[in-house]
This record gives sequence, C-alpha cells and structure tokens, in this order.
Amino acid sequence: MPQRFIDRVDRILKARDSLVCVGLDPDPALFPKPVRALPARRRLDRFLDGIVDATAPHTAAYKMQLAAYLPFGEAGIRALLRLPRKIGNTRLRILDLKANDIPNTMRFVRDAAFREMGFDAITVTPWLGWETLGPFHDDPTHGVFVVAHSSNPGSVDFQEIPTPRGPLWLAVIGEVRRLAHAHGNVGAVVGATFSDGFRLARSALGNKVPILVPGIGAQGGSLATAVREGVDAEGRALLISASRSIIFASSGKDWKKAAGTEAARLKLQINQLRAGLRRA
Repeated sequence: MPQRFIDRVDRILKARDSLVCVGLDPDPALFPKPVRALPARRRLDRFLDGIVDATAPHTAAYKMQLAAYLPFGEAGIRALLRLPRKIGNTRLRILDLKANDIPNTMRFVRDAAFREMGFDAITVTPWLGWETLGPFHDDPTHGVFVVAHSSNPGSVDFQEIPTPRGPLWLAVIGEVRRLAHAHGNVGAVVGATFSDGFRLARSALGNKVPILVPGIGAQGGSLATAVREGVDAEGRALLISASRSIIFASSGKDWKKAAGTEAARLKLQINQLRAGLRRA
C-alpha cells in the first residue's frame, strides 16, 4: 500500500535527523561573484547545483518558489523541471505556489506539479473554498501545505479576521486537521514571525500533521518559539524553511561552503532545541 504523505514526511525527518528546509529561491542580483562571472546561460544551474550539493547533508527538504524562477524565462522553467530529479526522493521537494482555483484547474496544477515536474508537495490557499482541494484527496502520497498564517506584515489584514471559530487563520487550521486525518496528505503553513500561533496550531493539529514554517533567517522569525511550540510529541512534524540566510550566506569564492555551513548551523540549533524539549 502506498505510504501517505504525512507518514513519508515523518519518515524522512526521522531518517535525516533534520527539520531544515532550504528555500531554493535564486535572485540574480545576489548571486556570488564567481557565479556572476560565468556566461549567463550557465549561472542559474551552476548556482542551484552548488547549493544543493553543499546543503544536502543537512536538510530534509527543499522548497522552490515559482516566482523566483519566472524572471529567468525558459532557463528558469527548465531548472524547475530538473531540480526534483537532482534532489532525489530521499528529501521532500516542495513547490511554493500558494495556488487556489476551481477544482478543474487545480487538477491541472496537481498533475503538472506531481506527475510532470516530480514534486512531492505544493503550497495552496483555501480562499475559493475547501472544494478546490478535492483533486488532491485522490492521491494521498503527495501533499498540500495550506497557508494558514503567513510571515509577511500584512498577513493580519485577512488572516486574523474574527470568525465564530476564532481568528480566520485558526479556523483554517481546524479544517487542515480534519482533512489531514481524512486523507493523510494535508499540512499547514504558519510563518515564524507569527510566534504566538505555534502553540495554538500544534494543539489544534495534533501529532504528525506537518507545519511548514517560512520566515526564519532574513525575515527574523523566532526559531526557538517555532521549534518549542511547533513540533509534535515526537519532536518532528515541523519543517523550518530558510532561503536567503543559507543560499546567499557568502558572495565570495567560498559561497558553496558558506551555504553548507549555514545549513549545518541551522540543523544543529534546531536539534539542540529539540534535545532540550526531550530532557524537559
């Protein structure tokens, strides 16, 4: 019987002994000097391959934001098609789309992301209604992370609107729990800058339902709070995503080594926090 997505997440996090998710979001303005010195057609692939090779020993997942690839045109799309194969299936491969549309359109998104491109999960929003996620329930081996509370300052404009079930973001979390238990392939996105929410989110979700956490690193979210209050009873079910702080850790000739060092540092910090929880 095929393994459910949430069970696969748990297995990978345990096997890698890591909750680190590296955000592969290339920005040509921030490329290291040795990469900028290459012919234009080689820069993107050389940079991405270097980051993956350097960080792979320390990470459990990679997340690719579609918008970061579109400015590269065809080269960016080719990179997105190639990266899941480069990374392999021993780590999670997440396509950050924040997609939402009518079910028929979401079926196209599902088929493209999972069957054609080789990703394990995508990010979605529930704005058009929960029926829009229906096409994803047919395949429990691939997952969706539903944006509940994002890390940007303007998230409060809508995500904290009061509802009969509490703030809107917490009502979303409640539905994520229901879908996760029913289908085994749904998680939540909770931004690290919204540190007050992790205790409530984990309490509502229970064990094994994964939380994807953007906002660590350059955005300044609290790592300690995210780990202490976001992990489940087994100290897992949490993916801490960092992009700029890792992939642009250095602009010099040591850029690959610096990225690996930063990923290793983040993994160590997280695991020390987890160890403290176990002792407590």
